Order: sequence, then structure tokens, then C-alpha cells
Amino acid sequence: MDNKINEIRRKVSALRARMIELEELARNQLKHDLDCAEAAGRQLALRREMVGLIAEWKAAGAGDRVPGPPDGPRVGKGKLARLGLGLHVLSART
Repeated sequence: MDNKINEIRRKVSALRARMIELEELARNQLKHDLDCAEAAGRQLALRREMVGLIAEWKAAGAGDRVPGPPDGPRVGKGKLARLGLGLHVLSART
């Protein structure tokens, strides 16, 4: 059972890494006024796959918390992130 949970955890980690790559690709395409529909569509497909893996993970008897992403800088989803600004920019100004 632990092997199945660890296998799912590895797949989730790989999916998260790929989703970050696709998000960066879509953002770069938007910055250059290019169509990002393909990258966004692939990212949505990975999200659907992630939901399936999480369901498998819970069914295999894993804990209540889904494994989190590795430590590192987090990208916010708020207005500042959409503008390309981070909280570090605001703290530097004050």
C-alpha cells in the first residue's frame, strides 16, 4: 500500500513541475501577445489528471493532506501576480 502511495506522490510531483512549466510558457506567450490556448489547454488536462491522482491517493489510505509542492518561491494568484509584481517589490518600497 505504501508503494502505491509513494508512486502517486511521485506522479503528483512530476505533474506539478510540468504545470509550472506550462504556466510560465502561457505567461510568456501572453507577454508577447501570442495565443496561449494550447499551453492553457494542456495545463487544464494536467489538472484533471491531478484530480484523478488525488482521488487514487485518498482511496489508497493516505492521510487527509495532499502532498505539497517543494519549498520555494510561491506565485500568488492575486492582482499583484497578474501584474507581474510580487510582495517583495512592495516591501522594498516601504
